Amino acid sequence: MNSRKRSIAAALMVAMFLGAVEGTVVTTAIPTIVKDLQGFEIISSVFSVYLLTSAITTPIYGKLSDLYGRKNMLSIGIVIFLIGSFLCGLSQTMYMLIGARAIQGIGAGAIFTVTYTIIGDVFTLEERPKIQGIISSVWGIASLVGPFLGGILIDLLSWHWIFFINLPFGIISVVLIQRNLDEVFEKKKHSIDFAGIITLSLAMVIFLNIFLSNEDMSSSNNIFILLSVIATVILLVAFCIIERKAKEPIIPFDIFTKTTSIVNLISFLASAILMGSNVYLPIYIQNVLGYSAKISGLSLAPMSFAWLIAAVILGKCIVKFGGKIVILISNVILLISTALLPTLNAESSILLVIIYAFIMGFGFGGAFTTLTIIIQESVEYNKRGAATAANSLLKTIGQTIGVSIFGSIFNIYIIKYFTQLGINGVDPSNLYNSAVTDEQIRLSLNSSLHFLFIILIGIAVISLLSSMIMPKIMESSKTEENRA
Repeated sequence: MNSRKRSIAAALMVAMFLGAVEGTVVTTAIPTIVKDLQGFEIISSVFSVYLLTSAITTPIYGKLSDLYGRKNMLSIGIVIFLIGSFLCGLSQTMYMLIGARAIQGIGAGAIFTVTYTIIGDVFTLEERPKIQGIISSVWGIASLVGPFLGGILIDLLSWHWIFFINLPFGIISVVLIQRNLDEVFEKKKHSIDFAGIITLSLAMVIFLNIFLSNEDMSSSNNIFILLSVIATVILLVAFCIIERKAKEPIIPFDIFTKTTSIVNLISFLASAILMGSNVYLPIYIQNVLGYSAKISGLSLAPMSFAWLIAAVILGKCIVKFGGKIVILISNVILLISTALLPTLNAESSILLVIIYAFIMGFGFGGAFTTLTIIIQESVEYNKRGAATAANSLLKTIGQTIGVSIFGSIFNIYIIKYFTQLGINGVDPSNLYNSAVTDEQIRLSLNSSLHFLFIILIGIAVISLLSSMIMPKIMESSKTEENRA
């Protein structure tokens, strides 16, 4: 790998770190922010609006990168992210912060999508697994560094600086990308699919909002959900009609072959498992086993290390044995790791969690790295951005739907545990202020998590079965085009 490629890899790592660390830093700082800005009742919007706008812009950036170049669209995305970060740091009210977070999310859509597309363009098939593994491990690093960095900045300066600190790193990333990434594009006038962008964006906003903003089970909320589903279906039908007539469709339908459809389904399912483990394993470590947040982060660090190892080892097997074999192996490992989770109980050793997290990380590393490579190799160069973006969008939807459903089930089974003990009226959202003992709370969480872990097994089984019906793919037979 030459120095130019190393510089590009460094730029992509910095860009991805910006998007990844933002979630963990804000999570750490949110109690201080809410106390300062007075807006506890809308606290969830700080997170949900970022997820919404990043999901909406994902397919847009993917297509625009096909039309106007990767480095320009990624640079624009990073600049928008930095503008959002600067405005977040200047925020004086919760509503201003939420608006600025929306701008951040718009920029993050490019970071989460175009980064992987550039990897597919610049690096050879043999180099990609290692680079994608390193980029993916940035998320694990961010989960460890984020809370620590956030705490230091808040203690020494103020919460505003968790956003200002993004500026120098973002600028460095843009400079490295502009200097080292060479692209040759035929300059011609393109027809932007504005109608497709608008209908798809509205459909995603309405659909994802169902899962992001409502846990109320009242009849009025059920009507809201029904109307939202109907509106989503209508908009998606309109989107399909528009795309079939568009000169430059935002999502070309010919990228959805049998192979890519199965890959997208597996990505959706694996992303739900990833979100479930990332959200609920820390709850188990901290609230059931009683360890600190710092120990919780360190205990899950082996997942990131295993992710990188798997990306390198299994990634090399793609060329030799083909993508289907690697995805099958990865899904088997993922199934084994989820099958181990229900063995955890209120008295388990933290060492078991570390071992299980390592095994799970190995499955994730092999699966996600291979899935991305297959998506990119299954389409023509000028549709690679759109295909990668569609895959990224389905991952986001999988995470969003997964965490919403898991949250509802988690709360239901906490209530069920206390009901079986003859204790009624317990509010899962205010559990530690309820008239129950800490030990009862600990056991209720353990009981609910046990059921959630069983659900993850079911999802892993479906993912494995999906990989079995995937057509055989030998990436080694592909011709390497447009390589640097």
